[in-house]
Amino acid sequence: MPTTKTLREGSTPKRAAILSAAQELFLADGFDRSSVDAVAARAEVSKRTVYDYFGDKQTLLKAVVDAVGQSLVTTIRRTLDDTLTDLTEDAELEDAELEDALVTFSMRIATDMLGSAEYATLQRLVRAESAHLPHRGYNSMADTPDEAIAERFAALAAARLLEVPDPRLAADQFIALTFGVALDRLGSANATEDARVRPLVVEGVRTFLRAYRTR
Repeated sequence: MPTTKTLREGSTPKRAAILSAAQELFLADGFDRSSVDAVAARAEVSKRTVYDYFGDKQTLLKAVVDAVGQSLVTTIRRTLDDTLTDLTEDAELEDAELEDALVTFSMRIATDMLGSAEYATLQRLVRAESAHLPHRGYNSMADTPDEAIAERFAALAAARLLEVPDPRLAADQFIALTFGVALDRLGSANATEDARVRPLVVEGVRTFLRAYRTR
């Protein structure tokens, strides 16, 4: 089926049912062995509805990955709100308090998100079906973890708690210094499975603050 035609947004419950059915089948049987007929049957919709909503099976796979990824970004934004929002109201914040807040945020992500079933699902799909995905992981999404963190760093800079000329670059460096180091050193940044993640995260936060803390 061609994907050049205009796709229907359609019913939200039907769209969610199709995405859920496709995710289950792609994880259980793989992309190549999962037919559109099987997706439609599991979602209890017609095959035509699947094509009308998503165009073809590859577009459906991308939609599944994007949906899971967006759910994880929502978790990141909620965690940012829980751990870093109040800091912008205190221009006299002590260095130790800012460090503690950034460590708390990072460890919440390393447990609540990186230890979640949704994150495991995203990683499995991306690894198994990379040949069918034009972009990997979060790269195909409009809203990404980097952007969410960059927005919060910009707010901290506006409150004169950080010196951040380029918030997106600062976010990339923060992720690299914390989760990136853990992934490179340990093969995982999931703090629920490996107690060695926390010391790496703490040192990454300290290194970040040495570069970006307001003098």
